[in-house]
Amino acid sequence: MDLTCTEAEEAFRHELRSWLARVLPALPPRPDPADWPARRAYDTGWQRTLYDAGYADLHWNAPPTRRLIFLEETERAGAPYVGANFVGLLHAGPTIAAEGTDGQRERWLPGILRGEQVWCQGFSEPEAGSDLAALRTRAVRDGDDYVVSGSKIWTSHAEVADWCELLVRTDPDAPRHRGITWLAMPMDAPGITVRPVRTLAGTTEFAEVFLDEVRVPAANRVGAENDGWRVTMVTLSFERGTAFVGEVVACRRVLAEVVGHAKETGAWDDDAVLRRRLARLAIEFGVLWRLIQWNVSAGAPGVGGSVFKLRYSQARQELYDAAAQVLGPGAAALDAGHPWIADRLSSLSYTIAAGTSQIQKNIIAERILGLPKGA
Repeated sequence: MDLTCTEAEEAFRHELRSWLARVLPALPPRPDPADWPARRAYDTGWQRTLYDAGYADLHWNAPPTRRLIFLEETERAGAPYVGANFVGLLHAGPTIAAEGTDGQRERWLPGILRGEQVWCQGFSEPEAGSDLAALRTRAVRDGDDYVVSGSKIWTSHAEVADWCELLVRTDPDAPRHRGITWLAMPMDAPGITVRPVRTLAGTTEFAEVFLDEVRVPAANRVGAENDGWRVTMVTLSFERGTAFVGEVVACRRVLAEVVGHAKETGAWDDDAVLRRRLARLAIEFGVLWRLIQWNVSAGAPGVGGSVFKLRYSQARQELYDAAAQVLGPGAAALDAGHPWIADRLSSLSYTIAAGTSQIQKNIIAERILGLPKGA
């Protein structure tokens, strides 16, 4: 797809840039990263501001060039990222738009776009690692409801979520990748217990979720019963292929800041190895941006998302390792309040989150390179 901007799209860029210049100075101070209730209020407030201005649905409905312009300009201006709205806007919303019924789209998508609903992701389970097909959380049909029992872990944003995109096993006798169903579970349903998990970076963006005979209406099922694996692949294609788009823009900005800091301290002139390291990262993120353009232009990116996810997660860790090098030996003594140190700590999770690097390598080997399983 041709991603060259037209005159109309450049006019859109100018309009958006002007709007951001007017709106951003009036935003309240950003909350403490560890205070998730406050972060929810801040993030949903920003989403509502985007909605009122007509910029809320660019992740879903805009031509790829407009979406990329939106991401470039909001990051350039230092606008808030999706934050607590991450799962709803970038995973659940696109999945419902692609796989839901007309009634489900009318029911959930407007609330996500207006910042009225925060979603969490209930995919991972204890002892299953990244093997989603090993999930054991059961759902048994009882009249118009599913009765769900089991537990989830690393449930993103569960502490402040209204809804959960939930994977359950509805046919325990079926092969591993069948017998799974994708449900939208209200987080205020009786029988749900949420225990926040404090990460190395000091935040609680993940949680354990325990489900004790939770009743979820069958009307909340997205896709057919026992067809959840296919629906999940749609969710993961967005998660791995396009959900990190804004973060790549942010990484390019941080890289420029690291280079600037290296020049101020003299490390740039004194350390040729550091210069080569930063130059290589600039090339890496340039290539990743081109891959993003390809993924965004493809809509649901398919296995191309695994190529991006594999390399991006590693490049992000290398960026913040380089940032720590530029900060010097004193970096180890800085607390997580320094943005580069906090991001360095959180970057450690990126080769695990959204499917480990080993999982991505398997997908690339089997589905792109055509290698046999176990080769």
